[in-house]
Amino acid sequence: MKYTIVLPLIAAVTLCSAPVLSAESDWKRGRIYYRSVCTSCHVAMPIGSINPSTKSKAEWATYLKSDKHAKGKDTVSQYVSKAYRASIKSANKAAEKFADIPDQEMAADLDAFLQKGAKDGDAPASCS
Repeated sequence: MKYTIVLPLIAAVTLCSAPVLSAESDWKRGRIYYRSVCTSCHVAMPIGSINPSTKSKAEWATYLKSDKHAKGKDTVSQYVSKAYRASIKSANKAAEKFADIPDQEMAADLDAFLQKGAKDGDAPASCS
């Protein structure tokens, strides 16, 4: 009789004390990554910086889904990969800070920021 009461109680306490994992992406981390990694590279290129508010949410979604960067010369996923972050971490503090974030998680964070900062997003953003 004791076990029928104690075991469910232990299970309930264990579940309640376990950390809650959020399925939502971290748009703030995506913003830091975009501004520190993406923008720093684009500023050095002839194309210049690209504000998130230059595209709509649908345009950003299409861009990320197509996974084509630099007019198809390379991929977006390349620039959010752990390998890329490792290659620039000595010169980029954000890449170093986020070095161990899984690729899909970093891509989701970037997507969350671009969706929020798009011209029709909740908070249209600039690169400043």
